[in-house]
Amino acid sequence: MRGRALHPRVPRERSWSAWLRLRQLLVGGKLGALYGDPHKRALLKPEAVWEIEQSHALTAAQLYQASANRTALYHAMRKLFERYDYLIAPTAQVFPFDAAQAWPRSVAGVEMDTYHRWMEIVTPFTLAGLPVAGMPVGFNAQGLAMGMQIAGPAHADLSVLAIARAFESLTQWTQRNPPSAVA
Repeated sequence: MRGRALHPRVPRERSWSAWLRLRQLLVGGKLGALYGDPHKRALLKPEAVWEIEQSHALTAAQLYQASANRTALYHAMRKLFERYDYLIAPTAQVFPFDAAQAWPRSVAGVEMDTYHRWMEIVTPFTLAGLPVAGMPVGFNAQGLAMGMQIAGPAHADLSVLAIARAFESLTQWTQRNPPSAVA
């Protein structure tokens, strides 16, 4: 049976907003002391400064809504797992990019509104607190790697790891080398 695109019954923007706000809260709390010291702040990446400054602007209403959206996503994912045993998704929307590039500014012609939007595909599973195993699945013509996520229902950590192990045993992707880059 071929896979098909599934979407939890929570609009993507609600899920993204919840993830973004909760991340800002955590990063702001974790790095806030560094930001408060002008000498250390100068050493922070611009993206970290942005996260911290966004955390300073968070309101109780935004955090409440983020929590409510996270709960809605959790329940939507739980409903998906009533029908499907596991979910498979790519690990990113793009292949690896040059390390000199801070982040992709657009993906498939869509402008990225934040520095982490290019990896949005991982956020629903993270936000819902689901177990996920990332597995290599191949290379593009330039020899750049891509992976997939195997996500399971809440508390299915061991079975997700077992599937990942079985997949690796069958495919042996970790033993493969990328094709020579095309000049």
